[in-house]
Amino acid sequence: MRVVVLGAGVVGVATAWYLAGDGHEVVVVDRQAAVGRETSFANAGLIAPGHVYAWASPRAPMMLLRSLWQEDTALRFRLKADPRMWAWSLRFLANCTAARNRANTLRKLSLCLYSQKLLGELAQSAGLEFDHIAAGLLYLYREPAHFAAGVANMAMLRDNGLPLEAVDPDRIVELEPQLAGAKDRFAGAIYAASDESGDCFRFTEGLAAAAARKGVQFHLGDPIRRLEKSGDRIQAVVTEQGRLQGDAYVLALGSYSPILARPLGLDLPIYPVKGYSLTLPLDGRTGAPRLGGVDEANLVAYVRLGDKLRLTATADFAGYDTTADPRHFQGMLRVARELFPDAADYAKPSYWACLRPMTPDGPPILGRTAIANLHLNTGQGHMGWTMAAGCARIVADIVGGRRPALDIAGLTLDRY
Repeated sequence: MRVVVLGAGVVGVATAWYLAGDGHEVVVVDRQAAVGRETSFANAGLIAPGHVYAWASPRAPMMLLRSLWQEDTALRFRLKADPRMWAWSLRFLANCTAARNRANTLRKLSLCLYSQKLLGELAQSAGLEFDHIAAGLLYLYREPAHFAAGVANMAMLRDNGLPLEAVDPDRIVELEPQLAGAKDRFAGAIYAASDESGDCFRFTEGLAAAAARKGVQFHLGDPIRRLEKSGDRIQAVVTEQGRLQGDAYVLALGSYSPILARPLGLDLPIYPVKGYSLTLPLDGRTGAPRLGGVDEANLVAYVRLGDKLRLTATADFAGYDTTADPRHFQGMLRVARELFPDAADYAKPSYWACLRPMTPDGPPILGRTAIANLHLNTGQGHMGWTMAAGCARIVADIVGGRRPALDIAGLTLDRY
C-alpha cells in the first residue's frame, strides 16, 4: 500500500519509519526544506513520563485567570477575538476536575511508557546518535508546600508503573553535583530514575536518513495546499508542486493539522500553545548539569545536549505567532544563571519559539477518522518527543489493519 505522511517532524518521520518497516511504500511531504524544522527542532529534549500530568487540572483555572494581569507567569493566556480559542478553552475547563485530570494523566502515562520503550528499540535498530542520556531527570521544588503537593501527586504515577523517588537537598546534590551552589534554594525534588534526555532534532534527522535508506521518499520544501476528497476517501494531496496520491494518508502536522482537516468537515480540537527555548554553547565551561530537569517553581526545563545547554519555558496562547522576542527569555536566563552559573556562555544565546499542538484534555488524537483512508497522528502537545515512537507504532498498526499493542481508548477523535 502507498501511504502519504503529512508532516516531517519527529512524529511524522517515526510514522514513516514504521510504515516502511511494515512493507508499505511511503511518501513524506512537508513545507519545510528539511525534516524536524518546526516543533521538533529545539524542544526541551526531555523524554519525560515523570512530567506527564495533564495540564487541565483543578489548579489550572486560577492559573489562567492570574495570567490575564500578570506578565511574568509561565502561562500566558490573553483574551482575543478567536472563536476557536474560546471553544478550546471551554473544553479545557470542562476537563479541570480531579477525576478527569487523573484519567487523562494515566492515559498519557500509559502511552509515554509504551513509547519510551519503543524509542529505545528504534534508536538501537536504526543506529541513531542524539546526545542521549538515560540517567533520570530531577523535578525541583523550592517551597515545602509545593514539594509536599508534588510528592502527593507522584503517587498516581508511581502506582501505575513509573519509578519515582522523593529526595531531600542532600540527595539532589548527590544526583546532580552541579546544583551544590543552589542546594539551599530547594525544599526537595522528585527523581524520575527512568526518565531520559536527548536531542530530538538530531534523532529526527538520523531517523529520516535511515528511513530514506529503507525507501521512504521525502518531498520537502513543498507546502500542502489542500486534501482532495471524493465520497468518503481522500484522492490526493495538493501541494505547490503538484498532486501526491496514495492509498492511505496520515495527518501529522501538529498545530497545523486542524487547518488542513477543517475543509473536510473534521473538527480537530487542537490549539497552538507557543513555547520558548534558549540554546547556549558550553564553550569549555565545566558547570553544565549531567541530568536534565525542571525548576517547578518557574516551570523552566534545562538539559545538556552534547556541547549545548538547552532551556525551555512558557505556555503562551499566541495563536500561530512563532516570533521570538528576546524579552521573553530573560526569566529562563535568570534561572539558569542562578542554578548553573558556570554552565555555558550566557552571552551567546540562540532564541527559538515553537507551537505545541495541545488538545483540551491532554492526550493526543490517533487513528481513524470518518474519512476511510485518512488517519490522525497529532495533538501530542508538550510531550511529542516522549510520545513519538508509541504514537507512530499505533498509527502504523491501524493503517495496516492490525490491533495496536496498547489500548487506544481515550486517544481517538471520537472521544470529543
